[in-house]
Amino acid sequence: MTQGGLQPHAGSVDVVVIGAGHSGLAMSQYLSARNIEHVVLERGEVANSWVRERWNSLKLLTPNWQSRLPGYPYSGPDPDGYMSMPDVVGFIKAYANHCRAPVITNSEVTSVLRAGNRYRVDTGSYQWNARAVVIASGAFNLPSIPPISRDIPSSIVQLSTRDYRYPGQLENGGVLVVGASASGVQLAEEIHASGRPVTLAVGEHVRMPRVYRGKDIQYWMHVSGVLDQRYDEVDDLSRGRNVASPQLVGTHNRRTLDLNRLTAQGVRLTGKLAAVRNGKAQFSGSLRNVVKLADLKMNRLLETIDTWITDSAARETLGPAERFEPTRLPELPCMGLDLSGGEVRTVLWATGFRPDYSWLHVPVIDRKGFIRHDGGVAESPGLYVMGLPFMRRRKSSFIHGAEDDAAELAAHLAGYLDRTGSGHLPRRRVV
Repeated sequence: MTQGGLQPHAGSVDVVVIGAGHSGLAMSQYLSARNIEHVVLERGEVANSWVRERWNSLKLLTPNWQSRLPGYPYSGPDPDGYMSMPDVVGFIKAYANHCRAPVITNSEVTSVLRAGNRYRVDTGSYQWNARAVVIASGAFNLPSIPPISRDIPSSIVQLSTRDYRYPGQLENGGVLVVGASASGVQLAEEIHASGRPVTLAVGEHVRMPRVYRGKDIQYWMHVSGVLDQRYDEVDDLSRGRNVASPQLVGTHNRRTLDLNRLTAQGVRLTGKLAAVRNGKAQFSGSLRNVVKLADLKMNRLLETIDTWITDSAARETLGPAERFEPTRLPELPCMGLDLSGGEVRTVLWATGFRPDYSWLHVPVIDRKGFIRHDGGVAESPGLYVMGLPFMRRRKSSFIHGAEDDAAELAAHLAGYLDRTGSGHLPRRRVV
């Protein structure tokens, strides 16, 4: 299946873009605007991971007005709502048609290697010879499940958030959800509402109110410049790139979902899962310190917003400055759980994802399996990456973050092609 009239074939092209999600399509649009010849290779269908690797009830954490791609803002009737997964898929596919992106679907890349001053990109059936490659396959390809999973008793069903779809697929009985970022808290609530007892193992997390001073928290992070902070402006970039997704949920009433709400609903909180020995789960005793740190960071963010409001002399009608109840914990948190006793039937790993670059045979991968890059410019001439957390800005991994990143990287890529080209400009777009 192809889009834009492009037929799959082997040949030479200026640029191969790998991945037809929002990041790859944003890059394609800017390459087209510069008349740079390129193709977009997609392993499945456009927006494939949104179609096949998300649970049924998932909605975006960002409001609809924030969902935009180059030249294509949200234009629906509910700007303050939150897109469901079918909505996201429809939005991205409509964008691919809108910009006539030269996408070749069902074309999984099996190998990329450097061949002289070009790259050879294999898909099994076809081979492309490119002057540059943009990897827009995302950072969330494989579940990041810790080795401790091997110690879970075989009687326990283990799932990742990529495998989970809805509560009815789970065994009857208790569920241990490991991880308390956005996915963990959302699924803990959903599964508990299905009648299954839920224990939530809480590690480091980011607490946020959904609404602050009458507006979505994402609005304040947008207008105050928090989301636009650049990668070269922070002291500890590695930490910034590994910050957990915030405890937010997109609902019609814009409610806050935090540990206090889960506790009130009956979800049991424990510390981070530290070990499993002889069928018994052991939890860290640092829970109290972890939640205090999350509360502290939330209040610092709110102080930043309050300062911005004061300094900007905002004339709009706003609610008063707010501070929220500290996270409540039991006096004696659960420190252990017998996984062999039947109380828990399922462990759901909400411990994040990692990229899969097993097909990338270029020496740019670090010891943790990530591409070494400087704001998306990889350590191999002509190799670029898109869509990674805090790649160039804090918003880089969001849908709306692709626009600025793609514009800057497309400019850098065009300069690279000009410096290494043979004077055959203007380049044509493959159609």
